[in-house]
Amino acid sequence: MILPVYALGHPILKKVCEEIDSDYAGLEELIANMWETMYHSEGVGLAAPQIGQPIRLFVVDTEQILDEDKKDEGIKRVFINAEILEETGKLVEFEEGCLSIPKIRGNVTRHPNIIIRYVDESFKEKTESFTGMNARVIQHEYDHTEGITFNELLKPLKKRKLKKQLDQLKKGDADADYKMVFAKKLLAKR
Repeated sequence: MILPVYALGHPILKKVCEEIDSDYAGLEELIANMWETMYHSEGVGLAAPQIGQPIRLFVVDTEQILDEDKKDEGIKRVFINAEILEETGKLVEFEEGCLSIPKIRGNVTRHPNIIIRYVDESFKEKTESFTGMNARVIQHEYDHTEGITFNELLKPLKKRKLKKQLDQLKKGDADADYKMVFAKKLLAKR
């Protein structure tokens, strides 16, 4: 089922999310719905708080943005109770966007290499290293579980330039191609 995406300004996006265990009710269906919502919204990642669930869960699929001959460099993973253990390498600036902040983009500086510990959808614990775009998307989604949205990481000048657009979004004025939930209006918009 395609779920509405919660827009910037909704309090759930500012929460540090809670860990879950394998007994979390409806987890399999929730993960399936997250994949469907992410693909419908044309995203490469989606975190649970973005669909109204304050839990440490996110999905990432970078395979879909790679050329056919490079698909094996991408990842398609479920991350539960993730903890970034290490971020290394010379900081790299790259333009990011977010389903909770539709049609607004900005350059964010991140480390190109990470080591992350998490459990997968079978609750098997893993510690893995990721680099490049995979690391960036994971960091972006991980930030959501920490109550951070990418606009907070923009340079001050860019933040000032986007202030009016971000304020409009917080009031429920958004142009998205998918349903959204807004803090003030608490309505779904197409």
